[in-house]
Amino acid sequence: MNLTKLSVAAACLTLSLVACDKSETIDTEPVKAETVKDIPADPPTGVDASGRPTSSGKYTFFSFQNGIVPSADSASMKWDLALKGTTLLTNGGASGPGQGGAVVLDGIFDETQALPASAAIQSDTKALPAIPTGSGKGWYSYDPQTHLITPTAGKVIVVRTADGKYAKMEILSYYKGAPTAPTQTSESSYYTLRYVYQPDGTPTFTN
Repeated sequence: MNLTKLSVAAACLTLSLVACDKSETIDTEPVKAETVKDIPADPPTGVDASGRPTSSGKYTFFSFQNGIVPSADSASMKWDLALKGTTLLTNGGASGPGQGGAVVLDGIFDETQALPASAAIQSDTKALPAIPTGSGKGWYSYDPQTHLITPTAGKVIVVRTADGKYAKMEILSYYKGAPTAPTQTSESSYYTLRYVYQPDGTPTFTN
């Protein structure tokens, strides 16, 4: 009789634990859009004898998780984007030791909920970065009359990070303070970015 009672009690305990497991939900941190302002990307420091702007020629390194990364870590996997002028590099391929890459999509930032199946992440090569540079080739246009850089509307960049995670981003401004209407006197090579970082390793950007 005692053995039977113990068996019944054990069975009830097992069922109770199973029920608890089924009722438990795993809380995940929802992804959200972040805006980072005025990332310096080798801004001009002076002019040469012909009046052309000069600069240090150095990249700024940025992590979607941790922000700006010291240049001493440029050969590491601590950064996801390297920025210098209008050039953006990812931490992979010819540009770094990581798994980084990117693709530029046509779309609206808020409506881009995942990397489309038809879009392929590319890695940087020595000849061509994954995020193309040049007016009209990637994320911006250049006006030869005003000499202004304007981010192209309807462009979303999906970045694969150094450790194989994903982020989507759009470039809001190339000028310090993100002026609504930049002029020739606006300080250039300062990025304002909006991005969503997805830490779970999937190229999806919804809550």
